[in-house]
Amino acid sequence: MSTNHRRNFIKKTAMLGVAGATLPQFGFAAPTKPEEKKETMTTTRPKVLFFDVNETLLDLTAMKDSVGKVLGDRSDLLPLWFTTMLQYSLVTTVGRQYNDFGIIGSAALQMVAANHGITITEEDARASILGPIRSLPAHPEVKQALTDLRAAGYKLVSFTNSSNKGVETQFKNAGLLDYFDERLSIEDIGKFKPDTDAYDWAARKMGVKPNECLLVAAHGWDIAGAIWAGWRGAFVGRPGAQLYPLAPTPEINEPNLKLIAQRLVALK
Repeated sequence: MSTNHRRNFIKKTAMLGVAGATLPQFGFAAPTKPEEKKETMTTTRPKVLFFDVNETLLDLTAMKDSVGKVLGDRSDLLPLWFTTMLQYSLVTTVGRQYNDFGIIGSAALQMVAANHGITITEEDARASILGPIRSLPAHPEVKQALTDLRAAGYKLVSFTNSSNKGVETQFKNAGLLDYFDERLSIEDIGKFKPDTDAYDWAARKMGVKPNECLLVAAHGWDIAGAIWAGWRGAFVGRPGAQLYPLAPTPEINEPNLKLIAQRLVALK
């Protein structure tokens, strides 16, 4: 193409307003700027508040100490153990199987230990998890936050990957039984969060539409799963917790449940 032809082409495309736009006839596409993720607060109240249990409501410190001890005081292996437990809960779901979350946790603990030359019996693995997890205390601000939300007229439902018996025992020992209108466990559907079917089932169970549900959780994967299922979300940014960057941003992101409760109570 001659210099004059190139100049004429540039002038014509500029006059047509296609400079920097899509040029399908040439196979070009203009670069698009990624949308900036912003926390956008919806002003209407959800009909039901669903709460994850472990770490969101209950302090896992005692269980982490117990698991760390059985791993030979290798506290650096704790995140790997938890992600392995979550991974194999999803493997179980995809394979259309079901095992108690605590049992999967003890199996994952044995796997992590074996990979690092640590010998753990099945009995020791289960004892290090199932014993402490039943007696976890609530985080300091939880009871007051739940009290404020109930006083504001919200329906509160716990929604956990733990078993029905497990969460009942946890709530009895933590003094949380009377704060919730309903306790839901994925044990009744046999599919672990963040499978979309789990959130769909919980919404149906409470007789509400997905967009009328709001999940409060301290896990980025749980918040992502809920939002992808059409729910709203409130993230509790406990130490070490992070949102999944590839998922939509929840409308609330606060470091503790007290601040989340304040924002929810302010909704009309």
